[in-house]
Amino acid sequence: MKVMDVMIKGNFTLKEDNTFYDAARLFSNNKIQVIPIIDEKKFLINVISKNDIIENIVQGTSPNILLKFLSLDKENIISEDLRIDDYMNNYINAKESYKAVKNAEGKFVGVFSVRDMFKHEFASEVEKISELKKRLESGNNSGGVLLNCTELDAVIESSFDGIYVTDGKANTLKINKSYEYITGLKRKDMMNRNMYELQKEGFISRSSTLMVVENKKSNTIEQEFSTGKKVLVSSNPIFDEKNNLTMVVTNVRDITELYELEEQIAKNMKLTEKYYSEISAMRSEYLNLLDIIAVDKTMIDLLEVAKRVAKVETTVLILGETGTGKEVVAKFIHKNSLREDKNFIRINCGAIPHNLIESELFGYVKGAFTGANNQGKIGLFEVADGGTIFLDEIGELPLDIQVKLLNVLEEGEVVRVGSLKSIKIDVRVLAATNRNLEKMTREKSFRADLYYRLSVVPLTVPPLRERREDIVPLVQDFLAKLNMKYNFEKTFTVEALNALYNYDWPGNVRELKNIVERVVVMSSNNQILKSDLPIKNFQDLLEKNNDHDEIGNLKHEVEKVEAKLIMNAFNNAGNVRDAAKLIGINSSTFFRKRKMYLEKKML
Repeated sequence: MKVMDVMIKGNFTLKEDNTFYDAARLFSNNKIQVIPIIDEKKFLINVISKNDIIENIVQGTSPNILLKFLSLDKENIISEDLRIDDYMNNYINAKESYKAVKNAEGKFVGVFSVRDMFKHEFASEVEKISELKKRLESGNNSGGVLLNCTELDAVIESSFDGIYVTDGKANTLKINKSYEYITGLKRKDMMNRNMYELQKEGFISRSSTLMVVENKKSNTIEQEFSTGKKVLVSSNPIFDEKNNLTMVVTNVRDITELYELEEQIAKNMKLTEKYYSEISAMRSEYLNLLDIIAVDKTMIDLLEVAKRVAKVETTVLILGETGTGKEVVAKFIHKNSLREDKNFIRINCGAIPHNLIESELFGYVKGAFTGANNQGKIGLFEVADGGTIFLDEIGELPLDIQVKLLNVLEEGEVVRVGSLKSIKIDVRVLAATNRNLEKMTREKSFRADLYYRLSVVPLTVPPLRERREDIVPLVQDFLAKLNMKYNFEKTFTVEALNALYNYDWPGNVRELKNIVERVVVMSSNNQILKSDLPIKNFQDLLEKNNDHDEIGNLKHEVEKVEAKLIMNAFNNAGNVRDAAKLIGINSSTFFRKRKMYLEKKML
């Protein structure tokens, strides 16, 4: 018997360009366990299960991510020509008890479940035994050598499943050793006894045989015996030529391991649901104070650390490339601190002229310098007293101001320009830079003592290319605000979103926001196409590298382009599997080629 004999027809399918949200909604609205993913020609290319949905929710997968970018288990696809016996040998080790089925052409044809397989097999076993008995009674030998009673007994006794046979009045005629092993009951206690008595005396809790005797129809029930075995019991009637019930043959199969597998899956689902609830609560708790879009686990982990740091008075140094959102993280720390109701003062250290920065930070007294205000001026540190001061672009501070800033951090007081009197202040300092301060300390362009004083707790905001799950949610958030601001109804096509997802984003979130605003404002249609985007993807590297007139060795030139593609993909994805997916090759090929180019020192 093959899979095609017991599979059921599937009513639901998805395509690669459907979103994770589409899949989750389909599972939520229908009682299904797996959904096949097909291409335009209905070829089965992948399958998503209910467990995949839960795992991705726990990992914080964006609802808008396309199914083609999810890591799914292709082992949940089987062929309709697969023999049931071959599957039975391995099903306990399978991750899912439901599979999507493909035909020889690779097209989706149905869904296969372990339980349906068992029920079908039980019916088949009983049918064979019934046919065997009819042949014995009628003497029909068309199927081969006629079995005598001794041979029939041997067949029944050797069956892996338990077999229990009664006459038409439920008197026990035959019990095999497998039935004894599975149920823990003894043949000697049950032979020649009526099933009504055995049920009344508690040998079994309910009898499938008696159900058949009463309604004259096949019946299947689930039972658990004192041995701890859980079984599927299938009873079938046998009639004579006058349609009188002459025998009931019952097949008992041990499905304990299947139940244990299902229970383990159920426990895992409950556990993942618990984790999902905790993560959702944590995400809500982190993000309800600020307009932060954070879906990617990398960003969520950063916010978790920032939340813990916010509750203490430690100085925090926020690092990261330009445009990653360092100021947003600084505001997040302030809003989650005990100073949340006090001032948050941001100072861009790179935007203030060097000759004015001291007076801006620390203030000055009357007559401190030519052009000074007659009443003097309070400095920004004093304005921030009791609250938080955020020193953005701290790496741009002149060395002489760095000395005075160190004094403020160490002593908790400022001295205005032109004054000898110090003023006590209570300020929490957060600093940020996109520069390598450690390198600057070695080059003597940044004071080492100030660096160590600032970096008590360093936090690094990951670039957008390292938290790609945030890209589509950020796009949707920027788009919603722009649509509301300008009364637009614009949307991005799937191809445009894919292009945005795959782009390198050297300018990070700031660049993403600017590009979204540009295409929303400039596009003439409500649908924003991929061609509307002023960005280039990895495919453009090939054109760029071939845009020259030099003549060289073809193999070497191709290798240079391939090496560059592999290097960029790996740098962006951070791992072999995702990098291989970015450039459309399998992970083993990617690993082999990357190793080769590393050995050639081309990477």
